[in-house]
Amino acid sequence: MASITGAATRLLTSVKITGSTTTTTRLYFSSFSVSPLKCPKSSPLLSHVFRYQKQSLVRVSSGSFSTVASPKCAASDPDQLKSAREDIKDLLKTKFCHPILVRLGWHDAGTYNKNIKEWPQRGGANGSLRFEIELKHGANAGLVNALKLLQPIKDKYSGVTYADLFQLASATAIEEAGGPKIPMKYGRVDVSGPEQCPEEGRLPDAGPPSPAAHLRDVFYRMGLNDKEIVALSGAHTLGRSRPERSGWGKPETKYTKDGPGAPGGQSWTAQWLKFDNSYFKDIKERRDNDLLVLPTDAVLFEDPSFKEYAEKYAVDQDLFFKDYAEAHASLSNLGAKFDPPQGFSI
Repeated sequence: MASITGAATRLLTSVKITGSTTTTTRLYFSSFSVSPLKCPKSSPLLSHVFRYQKQSLVRVSSGSFSTVASPKCAASDPDQLKSAREDIKDLLKTKFCHPILVRLGWHDAGTYNKNIKEWPQRGGANGSLRFEIELKHGANAGLVNALKLLQPIKDKYSGVTYADLFQLASATAIEEAGGPKIPMKYGRVDVSGPEQCPEEGRLPDAGPPSPAAHLRDVFYRMGLNDKEIVALSGAHTLGRSRPERSGWGKPETKYTKDGPGAPGGQSWTAQWLKFDNSYFKDIKERRDNDLLVLPTDAVLFEDPSFKEYAEKYAVDQDLFFKDYAEAHASLSNLGAKFDPPQGFSI
């Protein structure tokens, strides 16, 4: 969704980490082996038997994306998920990667089509974004860097599915940036191979000819409504847009020239690593030329139905947090297949 609007969502901070700094660099990948996954005790499907499938995994080396045989467990281990969450918190404190982790979770879930019943053809939160074919979709530019940030955590906790890890990272990033507690559930099953990735074109665009109609086309297809569209748009309080990736935004502003992370880009808000309702206030006022307003942002105060919610969120942060938490949780569940079927909390 990061974020939720095309280039806007795909331009939340993208980073390549070198030590404690953030740089832009070419990434190289090759295959590597993974230890067997630990199946959760709650899983009725697999306990001691693993079925091997091909997965695309990120690793730095010379070469290109490749697949390796690695074990597949039907769902995640709750204890490993809890530990992974603590590691994600540590990552956020040192790498300031909140925006790109939000975007990763959103873009894995945001391919969902409610009109397709079969899994995984319906898309959604199923871990398919780890594969090169989907990472190369235009809306996902730069998300390989988010995958690279999370891969050491995935290696450490082999009993956590990619689908759960992406959504865990997204929700944790919101919470650690000062946002609301997201009522998440886990147990998402991963797709097994790149042939199960959705086709390109399911994610939103930032500058469509008819922004309101476009947002509704995309989000109604997911089963979301106008209130959820506006609430989710509020996540643009985090992150920056980089013109070299989408053609949107300034190369640098007074708010982004010194980072943190790689300097540059144009943010929607002055404090672009703090989750609050300033996005709505700033778009409504439009007094600062250093703050980004995309067509899909501006329409929130132009379309009568969207405006009803945007006006409320601009003056009532508690209401925004409540509606946002519910919408984020709904988005994170789209298209997912859970084991156990009802999922579980941590």
